[in-house]
Amino acid sequence: MRSRIRTFAIAAFAAGLVSTASVAVAPAPADAAGTKYGCPYGAVCIYPQNAELTAGPEAGGIFYSYGPHNLVNQFGRHLFYNNQYGGAGFKVCTGYNGVNCSPVARATGPYTFYDLTPINSIVLVR
Repeated sequence: MRSRIRTFAIAAFAAGLVSTASVAVAPAPADAAGTKYGCPYGAVCIYPQNAELTAGPEAGGIFYSYGPHNLVNQFGRHLFYNNQYGGAGFKVCTGYNGVNCSPVARATGPYTFYDLTPINSIVLVR
């Protein structure tokens, strides 16, 4: 009886090592492959004032969720990058909470600089 228990324990331990090893060598998700200029795939990013794409998005300047996002203390020219998929776009708005907005920009990639001085929110749309 003891030898059966010991055999079972050894087999269970070995199986645990095999499954642990397979988890440890699993490939990383491919999400990073869609990142462009520091803007993650599926996001709209705002870059620091007067900076080019190579600067990477500013702190707090990565937006994923659809709907309005209020901007606080944003002034001057900022570059936007739309790295969303499926035709999703964004609008810039002079009012908070997505009020008084521009037409939807749906093309992916970099956009011209926006003067954020009069802009108080952006809206991500499907």
